[in-house]
Amino acid sequence: MTSSPIPDASDPFALFAAWMEDARRAEPVDPNAMTLATTTADGRPSARMVLLKDVSGGGFVFYTNTLSRKGGELAANPQVALLFHWKSLARQIRIEGTAAPVSPEEADAYYATRPRISRLGAWASDQSRPLAAREDLQARVAEMAARFPGEDIPRPPHWSGFRVTPETFEFWQDMPFRLHDRTVYGRGETGWQRWKLYP
Repeated sequence: MTSSPIPDASDPFALFAAWMEDARRAEPVDPNAMTLATTTADGRPSARMVLLKDVSGGGFVFYTNTLSRKGGELAANPQVALLFHWKSLARQIRIEGTAAPVSPEEADAYYATRPRISRLGAWASDQSRPLAAREDLQARVAEMAARFPGEDIPRPPHWSGFRVTPETFEFWQDMPFRLHDRTVYGRGETGWQRWKLYP
């Protein structure tokens, strides 16, 4: 597989876009999957995989139930970390920054693109809360299907998106003998600063 053209080295978003394009060609499933790490107000960490849905407005956008565990942790502490790992490319990108809600208009627009069953599921699921039996979830989905029989399914008030505005990026490339290449970008007063780290 050939890599994307080398982007402007001063712009971490351009390098991210090039690496993501390589991942779309190489990764068989969900090249946009990323680990989202959050913490509680008292510093207890948790991490899970979510899907990157957009890169816009200077940040990385994902969607979720805001009443879920991650939603509660984001409300308590918006400082987060993202990790993209593409095993087939022997690459990873670490991002640290601050999460903030997207606008209602953005959330509505993305929600409208989701398959019908996913939109019903957003209403039916009490995400992160105990579920006695799978059949209970299926019954709630059926209840929502009866409530919203057509394609006009409004976005639930508890379902929205977050945009992570990065403060730092680290681009990691596997190299022979564990002499890996690590390039860091940090946000400075005059723009992005770039430096290398020992592997």
